[in-house]
Amino acid sequence: MEDAISTTSLKVRGYHLDGYGHVNHARYLEFMEEGRWDYFDKHPALMSRLGKGDVAFVAVNLNIDYRQAAVAGDELDISTRLSALGGRSAKMRHEILRRGDGALVACAELTFVLLDVASNSAVAIEGELRDALAPLVVS
Repeated sequence: MEDAISTTSLKVRGYHLDGYGHVNHARYLEFMEEGRWDYFDKHPALMSRLGKGDVAFVAVNLNIDYRQAAVAGDELDISTRLSALGGRSAKMRHEILRRGDGALVACAELTFVLLDVASNSAVAIEGELRDALAPLVVS
């Protein structure tokens, strides 16, 4: 089985910071997007299916908890996993940890739907795509 959890790392830079010297809240969304790209890079069968262009994963909800402030120079590990798979939607879980002390900086759950590009509507997650996603769920 492929690894069900991917981890990517980054170093906090000055341009990530707000006026208070902390990572700006919106930057965490970008960090988590890096995590999702890494996740899909590590699961080429999913990317191959989505690469056909007829369906797409589309974010419809994001809930984020900010736990600790990250600052310039912090090295962060972003872990990403598929946490739930429903009939028409699925959820991905993100956790951002500071490498130096292991502190949980932020965590989030993103809900996405499978969008039929031609009709611009959500469709059932079934067939080969469901077969590829199901074994990756880690609750």
